[in-house]
Amino acid sequence: MKKQILFIMNPISGTTSKSGVPNLIDKYLDKERFDYEIKSTDYAGHGVELTKEAVACAIDIVVAVGGDGTVNEVARSLVHTKTALGILPCGSGNGLARHLMLPMNLRRSIEVINLCEIHDLDYGVINDHPFFCTCGMGFDADISQKFAESGKRGPITYVQKVLEEGLRYKPKAYEIEFDGDTTRYRAFLISCANASQYGNNAYIAPQASMSDGMMDVIIMEPFDLLEAPQIAIDMFNKTLDRSSKIKSFKTKHLKIHRAAPGVIHFDGDPVMTVADVDVRLFEKGFKVVVNPGANKDLRKPNMFQSAAAELFNEINVVKDDISKQGRHVLALSKILHRKLNL
Repeated sequence: MKKQILFIMNPISGTTSKSGVPNLIDKYLDKERFDYEIKSTDYAGHGVELTKEAVACAIDIVVAVGGDGTVNEVARSLVHTKTALGILPCGSGNGLARHLMLPMNLRRSIEVINLCEIHDLDYGVINDHPFFCTCGMGFDADISQKFAESGKRGPITYVQKVLEEGLRYKPKAYEIEFDGDTTRYRAFLISCANASQYGNNAYIAPQASMSDGMMDVIIMEPFDLLEAPQIAIDMFNKTLDRSSKIKSFKTKHLKIHRAAPGVIHFDGDPVMTVADVDVRLFEKGFKVVVNPGANKDLRKPNMFQSAAAELFNEINVVKDDISKQGRHVLALSKILHRKLNL
């Protein structure tokens, strides 16, 4: 008996047109094994509605065709159901797809779906918002908000916002409670990671696993302008967990108290919430079509990763040559202007 697949396509995710995706699906999906339908989202939250309808109709697999926002909309309606999540990565970051080592090439991603290997994986919830990749507060949530407000997609816009806001962002005080202990931190950001990266191979939690029943909590302590380039390089090199500015631990549940309400993010989507934040992990709570041929050793840096490394290496050169912070910022700005306008 054939399995039933629904492809839910977000036509505005990422930076490229999705007009050719239906033809790719028709050409490369194994029609001896699957019957399929394609539906497009028309507004924010539409993916949730379409997925709930698919679950009610006992569809076997719902494939999110888009970025992490689309994946989140689909996946949150699949938790604790028999319907599995599939992903055709078409976003600007594709954090969950990259963690799962799915091919960024759509034809190859369709071939992974044809293999139909399904695993039960973990997911998390932050203040009633499900997340599957990462969630957090502090600088990364602030950047998610600025990125959403910019109206522009793509890695260059993201890098630009990171570097612009990073120069003026002020770390905040947090009280963190987990496993019966309470600790106070002054932190640049706090990230709770079910998966290893934000997207574009920027690894906030290199050791994170979606099948260990735990989430990795990363606390990035305050750092000065001269230390920022090395932190960025560590993130792209999967060595951030070795940084002296990082404190990390694993847990299933933590509570975070802030001085005031503020923005948090879940899978890159920002939302304002109350001062107190509750984050918990649910073990093996949803089904996912995975890549049985995934091999971490075969991963190659993408163009964004290489460009970012080049940029931060140039900043390091400036750092070594200039000692006064004011002159350093000016030189940094010139580098950014040149790099981001190529």
